[in-house]
Amino acid sequence: MNRLTISLLALSIFLIMPGSGRTQSTGTITGQIIVKGFKNASDAVIYLETKDGTMQKATNATAEMDQKNFMFQPHVLPIQVGTTVEFLNSDAELHNVFTPDKIADKFNLGSWPQGQKRSYTFRRPGAVVLLCHVHPEMEGWVVISPTPYFTKSGPDGKFILPNVPSGDYTVKAWHEKTQEAEQSVTVTAGQTANINFTVTR
Repeated sequence: MNRLTISLLALSIFLIMPGSGRTQSTGTITGQIIVKGFKNASDAVIYLETKDGTMQKATNATAEMDQKNFMFQPHVLPIQVGTTVEFLNSDAELHNVFTPDKIADKFNLGSWPQGQKRSYTFRRPGAVVLLCHVHPEMEGWVVISPTPYFTKSGPDGKFILPNVPSGDYTVKAWHEKTQEAEQSVTVTAGQTANINFTVTR
């Protein structure tokens, strides 16, 4: 193999490598959500919907929410539609998980002791509140995204959605104390789109 052949081979490998810039077909969405009336913007969920409403269901995906110190942990759990959530009881008392929301069939998983789990598969997108019949002060949320492109904001409200395929989307911003907000965005390969939200109680 001569030097010219080696050089051409190396160039062809570079051109097809991820990140080379020649075959890149994804972009990034960044932004910030400001939740007026709150000290910080933690636990806001940012997710994408396709313009035609197509759902992209997860296959064999699982997530876990703990019931620990008489709290749902994490307080807000974002998942992709089709994900099965396992509810663990880490407390030394019985816990229950139920929801009054129709999109989750108003499920009631009953009560179970420390160390055990019960599960539910979320088949429709939206926000589902979680409650406990045994301890009515407990509350948590599962937010179900119709696509695999979702994230949760930090205290400063900033978020990033990387590796989003090029195209047009609706960006939705959910917070438990506000109305859901949305904006349209076009993702261009190799570029970053910036989206900001301001929501109020």
